[in-house]
Amino acid sequence: MRLMRRCVALLIVFFIMVPMISTNVRAEVVKELKTGFPDQEVFTPGEWFLGQKPANYDESKPPILFVQGRNGNADSWYGKTVYHDMNDMYDYALKAGYQTVFIQLYDAAGKGSASQWDNGKLLAQKLEEIYNHFGKKVNIVAHSKGGIDTQAALVEYGANRFVGNVITLATPHHGSNLADLSYSWWAGWLASILGQKDDGTYSLQMGEMAKFRSTIDNNPAAKLNRYYTVTGTSWGPVFSALSMGGLYLSSYGSNDGLVNEWSAKLPYGTHLFTDSRFDHDNIRKGSAVFSRIEPYLRTANVPVPALVASSTSSNENIEQLNTTSNQSILGGELPQNQWIEQTVAVDKKAEGIVSILTASSDVEVQMISPKGKVYTNKDSVITTGEDESFFGGATIKTFKFDKMDVGEWKVKMMAKQSKDAYLVVSDYKNSAPFVLQMPTKVKANKSEYKLKKSPVAPEMKGNLSITVRVVNKEGKLVSEYNELQNVNNNTFTGALKDIKQPGVYNVTMDIKGMNKEGQPYNRTIVKSVYVEK
Repeated sequence: MRLMRRCVALLIVFFIMVPMISTNVRAEVVKELKTGFPDQEVFTPGEWFLGQKPANYDESKPPILFVQGRNGNADSWYGKTVYHDMNDMYDYALKAGYQTVFIQLYDAAGKGSASQWDNGKLLAQKLEEIYNHFGKKVNIVAHSKGGIDTQAALVEYGANRFVGNVITLATPHHGSNLADLSYSWWAGWLASILGQKDDGTYSLQMGEMAKFRSTIDNNPAAKLNRYYTVTGTSWGPVFSALSMGGLYLSSYGSNDGLVNEWSAKLPYGTHLFTDSRFDHDNIRKGSAVFSRIEPYLRTANVPVPALVASSTSSNENIEQLNTTSNQSILGGELPQNQWIEQTVAVDKKAEGIVSILTASSDVEVQMISPKGKVYTNKDSVITTGEDESFFGGATIKTFKFDKMDVGEWKVKMMAKQSKDAYLVVSDYKNSAPFVLQMPTKVKANKSEYKLKKSPVAPEMKGNLSITVRVVNKEGKLVSEYNELQNVNNNTFTGALKDIKQPGVYNVTMDIKGMNKEGQPYNRTIVKSVYVEK
């Protein structure tokens, strides 16, 4: 009797295991998302699965594949957002009668973000599988860097034949200046400790994206799909990591906390709308955008060529965008149990926001005004950088001053951990005194720049000191030099030094001088450039 019971038990186990084994080996058996979440969500790169088949399923509507952004995974579309509760995008698509598809790219493994080339190659392979499963093209809705991964898949790796329309939500098609900041001279220590120096972050630098655009946009395959773009201009909740990003990016124009509005557009795409209510986080919610993008998802038929407008002039305009800055930036390593002191010069009484980012949460911070008043951690608003931000995991202490006293402020920091770093970003609410003119894409023998006084520049005296630091892809200092310029000149010219190889370089310029009242000032400009052969 006991033997019989054992045999029955073994048979039960066998019949349970057989379908599990066959599911793994039969490519045509696809996981289905029954409710809000999969029963067992798998974060293996390359996994793709279906949403529930709608009760009102319309066979004429193409399936929708959702592609998430940097450091994201499939539940970016049906799980919790960072600031705005659950994402209802899946629910909206389901109720509208669309078959939905979700995919895990390399970022889903939780080991950092991959480049668009790696994610794009994987996506291209899976798009063919998805096409074969349905026997027809799909449309793609992509958020943030997911739009760049999608373009790499469609254009570079030939997956355009499996896709009709592509809608990108807040995609940095031309890069993000926050990626430039994370690879800058001052931010290097902090970004490395946080693990934010990865292929995905590197690829979003302005110079790297100029290189990407020159490759993709000159490929005829770029016009074989229709592209539609959407973005927002809200900075998210006050004192959030998004709001800090929005403040930094405001020097470059309107933005959503991570991406500038001009970067979210494609020269051969159709820009559907910019909405001031949405930030980089909630732009991907169904309740925010689905009703406005749905008309462009009803068909996957694309006339060939899709759009014939030239991309050259528009891209050149973006490459020639001037860089202004009304910020000073400092950063470096924080040794354990030692006070580190930096100086921030304020030359004009104005509203100011000082954000101090550290790798650990227990760093003691003091800000001391020129009059000797001491501000500590309890005087700041403390937040944490989310994974999608360029300083994910950092502790951000934000000090807001209605009127910063003129003179030199001291910033003192002491770390309790053995491995820590800091980044101090001071933003002044007055007009930027300098404008940097340097294309994002330059020739090796023409890496010149012009630094111009803006019309609102304060009257200065003495010489202007410009320290230039150039960093390569590996984070190594290629060159560091100081130039003294006569303040009576309205334009200061120079050239990047010691660049012997083509590639993307990150440039940090620290500008120091003195106004007519004898008060010191400093400003920092960060920009990456793609140096061609």
